Amino acid sequence: MYYLISDATARKLKEKHRVEEHEVVECFQNRTRHTLIDDREEHKTHPSTQWFIAETDAGRRLKVVFIQISRTEYVIRTAYSPDEIEEKMYERNT
Repeated sequence: MYYLISDATARKLKEKHRVEEHEVVECFQNRTRHTLIDDREEHKTHPSTQWFIAETDAGRRLKVVFIQISRTEYVIRTAYSPDEIEEKMYERNT
């Protein structure tokens, strides 16, 4: 799998959300549920932006937002600790 993270996204992950790149990869590897599509008008992309919530190896829960380019390539948009609303939405819809 290839996880593409731009320099700007890497900075945002580290500085704003305190998320390390390896934690994003761990969440992909530890994911147990389906992804959801972000269909909000201001976030629409082609291909669609998707997201999921999963745990890192250390047990930290993260919401990971990405675009799947191919079966093995993912562009990471962001990752951060989900709020209660996001947790409930994910539980309800997956």
